[in-house]
Amino acid sequence: MTLADYEEIKDILLEEFDNFWKPSILESELKSENSKYIVAKENGKIVGFAGLWFSPIDAEITNIVTKKSERKRGIGTLLLDKLIEMAKEANRDNISLEVNENNVAAGILYENAGFEIAGIRKNYYNGKENAIIMTKYFQKNV
Repeated sequence: MTLADYEEIKDILLEEFDNFWKPSILESELKSENSKYIVAKENGKIVGFAGLWFSPIDAEITNIVTKKSERKRGIGTLLLDKLIEMAKEANRDNISLEVNENNVAAGILYENAGFEIAGIRKNYYNGKENAIIMTKYFQKNV
């Protein structure tokens, strides 16, 4: 994702890509050296995007977002697969994420991709809903 991609979607982020941060946070993430974002496009239009934040030993998925009208077409799975590939190529030990405990579809997506439940963050979303922390390990410490 480039700043030009951001400019294309910034005005529709909250209405077309729900459960997303304020647009200014995405802009900051795009400028960070520790973050990498990718986009899914169809016919030149962005239909989804996803991001990773890198620490020295692991990677964290910051978000996977698909445009409301384009959901249930496998776009989220494609973005997730690419993020996993990016983390492996960067030689990270694992990749983690937080998912709302009420987002059953996302939880199933992550389980099917080999993520394991690693913990819970109480009242993480809007001070009310718990986040399930999930991790996919590439290398197990022996």
